[in-house]
Amino acid sequence: MYHFDIAAGSKAELYRELAAALDALTAGEPDAIANMANAAALLWQYLPDLNWAGFYRMAGDELVLGPFQGKPACIRIPLGTGVCGTAAETRRTQLVADVNAFAGHIACDAASASELVVPIVTGERLIGVLDLDSPHAGRFDGEDAAGCEALAALLADRLA
Repeated sequence: MYHFDIAAGSKAELYRELAAALDALTAGEPDAIANMANAAALLWQYLPDLNWAGFYRMAGDELVLGPFQGKPACIRIPLGTGVCGTAAETRRTQLVADVNAFAGHIACDAASASELVVPIVTGERLIGVLDLDSPHAGRFDGEDAAGCEALAALLADRLA
């Protein structure tokens, strides 16, 4: 059983502690689904003000739902569609303060107001995306993006 004492005083500290915990959870584990499941649970447990935390995996030419915490979600997302599909197609983090202002947003949960999606890439291969939703507009900022990009980088080879 894992026990983490994550009580950071700043957002930067929080993401450093999350990275250390994620490293401990996934080190040496070759199963990508198990690693995504533990990562989603860790983020759900320790990041405040989320209503969804999880992964979409690259499968063929679309994203397919992976392990997550939160309400049931859309199963398949074409590249270039919605926030997740845009992050996957461009391979760039999407930080959306107001999902209703994002052209083509896919409303899997009508309660979501903001979203942060980070592509997970190893070498030239897109593995999938890390997706965080919040019921609060403007919930995510540059520190969240940088912290989640570091988590995605740590996970990339462990999900390949």
